[in-house]
Amino acid sequence: MSDSEEHHFESKADAGASKTYPQQAGTIRKNGYIVIKNRPCKVPHVNRTEYQLIDISEDGFVSLLTESGNTKDDLRLPTDDSLLGQIKTGFGEGKDLVVTVMSAMGEEQICALKDIGPKRS
Repeated sequence: MSDSEEHHFESKADAGASKTYPQQAGTIRKNGYIVIKNRPCKVPHVNRTEYQLIDISEDGFVSLLTESGNTKDDLRLPTDDSLLGQIKTGFGEGKDLVVTVMSAMGEEQICALKDIGPKRS
């Protein structure tokens, strides 16, 4: 070979390796990243908070008692028929109920219900 010959090589830095790997959604750790529609996304921060149910209005909003003693009146009843039925039945029977509210990305929704005591006297 002479010094005047040039060699050109095609560069492949990834050596055929994938840029992502499959993982079950339930195994993603806090502050982890996922890819949705070929875009990296940070897993949203989700909070669970429990409130005591005080009242249900005719227009479908609930009144909840916060830990600080204030009321929270900006949530609607859930759309899940089973959970909705349990809330209405328990409230109608005068039971003390606690609802679990999940909040993520500026949205809140009632997702669970607990009966914390007998009927109110």
